[in-house]
Amino acid sequence: MVKQVNQQYQLKTTIQVINMNHHLKEIHMRTNIGTFRARSVILVAVSLLLGGCATFSKDGGMDEVQKQTQPHLTQEYEWAKTEESKKSLQDKTQALLAQPLDVEGAVQVALFNNKGLQASFYELGISEADLVQAGRLPNPRFSMLYARDAGEYKIEQAFTFNVFSLITMPKAVEIEKRRFAQTQASTAIEVLKLAYQTRIAYFNAVAATELARYSAQVKESAEASAELAKRLHETGNWNRLEQSREQSFYADAALEYANAKNAEVRAYEALARQLGVKASQLKIQSRLPDLPKSLSELQAFEQNAYEQRLDLLVKRSEMDALAKQLGLTKTTRFINVIELGPARVLEGRRSEPYKKGIDIAFEIPLFDWGQAKVPRAESIYMQSVQETAQLVTNAQSEIRERYNTYRTRHDVTRHIRDEIVPLRKRILYEDQLRYNGMLTSPFELFGDARAQVQSVKGYIESLRDFWLADAELQAALVASPRLMEGQ
Repeated sequence: MVKQVNQQYQLKTTIQVINMNHHLKEIHMRTNIGTFRARSVILVAVSLLLGGCATFSKDGGMDEVQKQTQPHLTQEYEWAKTEESKKSLQDKTQALLAQPLDVEGAVQVALFNNKGLQASFYELGISEADLVQAGRLPNPRFSMLYARDAGEYKIEQAFTFNVFSLITMPKAVEIEKRRFAQTQASTAIEVLKLAYQTRIAYFNAVAATELARYSAQVKESAEASAELAKRLHETGNWNRLEQSREQSFYADAALEYANAKNAEVRAYEALARQLGVKASQLKIQSRLPDLPKSLSELQAFEQNAYEQRLDLLVKRSEMDALAKQLGLTKTTRFINVIELGPARVLEGRRSEPYKKGIDIAFEIPLFDWGQAKVPRAESIYMQSVQETAQLVTNAQSEIRERYNTYRTRHDVTRHIRDEIVPLRKRILYEDQLRYNGMLTSPFELFGDARAQVQSVKGYIESLRDFWLADAELQAALVASPRLMEGQ
């Protein structure tokens, strides 16, 4: 049997229509088949024209990120994409490191120099690329089958193009815009998280330096006391028990000093990691900032949280995206593939004329009618609704908890500063007077001196805890502690 020659051109299309209002828009499509060559040229031209509509933004989404961080941050930062911008940030960083850093200066260095933050900015590039891709039609495709037998031919050719992607493109782009907005909010959280963690590391480093300094004073006092006890014991004026007690205290003080120095090194290294520099390059203040003279009320913090908290913004964007996906699921539950296109067929010898027509193919919902798609999408959406409600409840509780800690740390620190430290200082002064009058032993004087130093150390630790609580309260206005404290 002589094989017939068949040349066929198909146009394949895929329907995926997203309906935000959950109303299925009626799509009418009329196809008028002309010559194959003219139709092919038109389709390719339309593809190239529409594919060029989606472009990348000039700022890469950073303007929106900076707008979201502005209420929480006074420092500047940028996405260093070029060698010039990288060099500029390095110069700014070195200029800041050349002088002692306060906490705000340390945050600025971190925003300029932290490579992890720069890596997070590239999430914007990935998300924007997805957005641009969603606005471009897929490339057309050509395929061909060729066979010959005894002067007769069978030729099958197909030129396919996704026409319905043109219809679904606006909805697909809208979904990617939502995801891009989510990425922008997530990037803003990364910026503010770095600022928060840098503040925590800075206060820990300054406090560690102060504590190490006072531990050295305790060690020196204990060493002098132990040496005096040793000499008195050697002369027979001090028994072995009392001499051993002083020696034991000196041993404990030496151990405490070693631990304090180790804590100082660790604190400096933690701060250096946030700033992206070596610990040897750090020059920070020698003491913690004093307590503020006044505190804000809780109501102001709660109000700002609902207006500016970024994790709520991310969750709302997620809910909007899920709502759009739910509309897509309802639209495509029965028919999700339709292939339509012009065709021409040649059968027999090459000299015979072509037959022209239309080729249509679509998926028949014989086994899967899509009953599970809509309930699944609705369940995912309602799950997000409940998670958002819980997030709001958690936000209220987290702010109240952090504010209570903030006020308590302030009151405790002020009490130590105004009551305990002056009292210990007065006791030491009175002991010095009595020691000068030969009315008390040097060991009592040493003991009161150590107690006075310990009270100062307690104040340093309490002041550190207050500034940590202040940073944690500010972080609670940005996002949940789980997000802000995660490494």
